[in-house]
Order: sequence, then structure tokens, then C-alpha cells
Amino acid sequence: MPIAGIYGPDDFANRPQGHVTASPRAAPGRTVPALPMPSLEWTPEVARATAPLYERVKHVIPPIEWPLMAPTILAINELKRARGAVILAHNYQAPEIFHCVADIGGDSLQLAVEATKVKAGIIVQCGVHFMAETSKLLNPHKTVLIPDSRAGCSLAASITGADVRLLREKFPGVPVVAYVNTSAEVKAEVDICCTSSNAVQVVESLGAPSVIFLPDRYLATYVASKTDVRIIAWKGACEVHERFKGEELRAFREADPSVQIIAHPECPPDVLAEADFTGSTAHMINWVRENRPRRLVMITECSMADNVRAELPGVEMLRPCNLCPHMKRITLANILDSLLTLREEVTIDPALAVRARHSVERMINLKN
Repeated sequence: MPIAGIYGPDDFANRPQGHVTASPRAAPGRTVPALPMPSLEWTPEVARATAPLYERVKHVIPPIEWPLMAPTILAINELKRARGAVILAHNYQAPEIFHCVADIGGDSLQLAVEATKVKAGIIVQCGVHFMAETSKLLNPHKTVLIPDSRAGCSLAASITGADVRLLREKFPGVPVVAYVNTSAEVKAEVDICCTSSNAVQVVESLGAPSVIFLPDRYLATYVASKTDVRIIAWKGACEVHERFKGEELRAFREADPSVQIIAHPECPPDVLAEADFTGSTAHMINWVRENRPRRLVMITECSMADNVRAELPGVEMLRPCNLCPHMKRITLANILDSLLTLREEVTIDPALAVRARHSVERMINLKN
């Protein structure tokens, strides 16, 4: 069914001033002795120790670049064992992070679920700030670190908790679903969270004729096309996915009618109309594994195409992808620094965390 309405900051005359447009900063971190910087020299010993890791990424990282990365990768893997830490990495992280230092990789839903199973006392979140907050919500007694707290998200920055309260005033009694790409402050104001993997399921689980769905207008449009529930949306968008155009995909098809196109539901409707498959990052990866297309256009963040190609080198990736500047703030260098210094630690006000945790746990506990 069509979107019932799309609302944004300009639609509320009594909206509080001072809208948050940047991700919240992480806490400076506890005062602990920093470990000494390990040697980052390329040696025959480093080459031997990291050779199995290079096998994972040799199709996407040139041999000339590996000696620059390998010493840091080895140091990170040794440090995380010394610290009793686990590294979570989103699918949009660069291959040297995703395939060579991460213990757990996946999309937002996978990382949220796996965060509840982690035994380590320290979690290093290689992703953007809302992901680190989600890990902290689910692991309140553990140390959660993000290597660069400036790693924000245009969706999370598009809405505040005050905006959610105004939406509730405008639509009393209508349940509110928040995409996980939101701050803890927003999660605390909603009924349940969702990811692109389970958005339709979450919306329909509420048993309501109308649902407020925020903040991604394009994901909301996609959900509305898959359900009879009346969707009230917010005017947020992902700065990576909204830049794709349907016309550029048609050009790929005209050049090679055999090419396969898969897209993330955060893309505009004209892009999804050209896709052979639409799904979350996890669903996109599984589709490639199952179908093994000869030539593929993957409409999402560039590093995910690199990560898939590292695993499936027989698939030729055409590259109309866009980089996420926030994801790229996470680097091997600042992961190493985070483990050495235990910075930057993510903290959430306990009273707010209780409410935000409820909406995330309700999503995770939702039965299929």
C-alpha cells in the first residue's frame, strides 16, 4: 500500500530547537595504563604468521599493499587475546578489517544478536556509533569500544527523541517502529526496533492497522509495498543509498543484459524497480552465495562488494557502489589504538538505557 504520509522536522511548529545533526561522542574512556605500542615492522616472521589471512583477501588487496597492513593486523589479533576482547565488524567494513581481524561479521541484526552471546569482557565495535550503542545496550556490564566516535550515520542524525514524542502526539495510540540506525535516545522512545532484514515482520507483528516507521523514508516505502499496514514515515535517508539512480542501472543492463543487480531497501524506489533482488546486506550476501552470478552489480556500500568478492572471486563485481564516509573512519590503526588504550568507550545513561534496551530486545526476541 502507498505510504500514508512522510513527516520531517519542518512539519512540527512546536519542535524544540537545537536538532542534533551529528552522532553523539563516546566517553573518553576509563583511566587504565596503555599497553606499549608493538613493533609494526614487516618481517619474515610477520609474513609467515599472516599468510593464512592474506589468502582470504588476496583477490581484493594487492600484494604490494599487504606488507603495510599485515604487521598491524598481527598486532591487533595478539592484543585482542591479551585484552580478552572480541571484535564485531559490519559488512561495510574494509576487507582487511572484516576478513582479517573481526571475530564476528554481519549486518545490523546479526551483530545485535551476536552481541548478546559474547563472553568477552571487551567488545570493539567496528561500525558506526549507533551499532556500538546497541552493543552497549545489550551488554550493559561490559566495556564497549568504538575506534572512532565520529563514525556517525545520516539516518541516526536525522531524528531525535523529541521528534518521536511529537509524532506520538500527532498520531496518538499508533505504535512506533525504529530502524536500528537510530540513537539510543530514539530507541528509548519507540515500541520496537527493526533492521532491513526483519522490517516487514516487525511491522506486521504489532497487529495494528497503522504504524509509524522511522527514520528511513525509502525503507518505509519498501515496507509499505510488502504489507497492508498503513505506514507513516519520517524524512530520513541514507547518504550512501539515496545517491543511486535507476537510470544508471538501466545503463548496465543495456550494456550487458545478462548482468544481475541486487539492491539494499534503503535505495529509492526507482532503483529497487531495476533490481533482480532486494534485501538486507545479509540477504544480499546469501543471494550471491546461492546464485553465483557471472557478473553482478551490488547496489550498496563499496566495501561489501569487496568482502563478497574476497569470498567468491569467481563473481565479477561491477562497481557503481558508494563509500560510506562514516564506516571508513574505522581503520586498522585506530582499532589498534583502541585496544592499546581502551578508548573510546561508549556509555549510555542508565535510565535511558533501560527503555532503549527494551525496544531492541523486543526485536531480537520476536519469533519467526
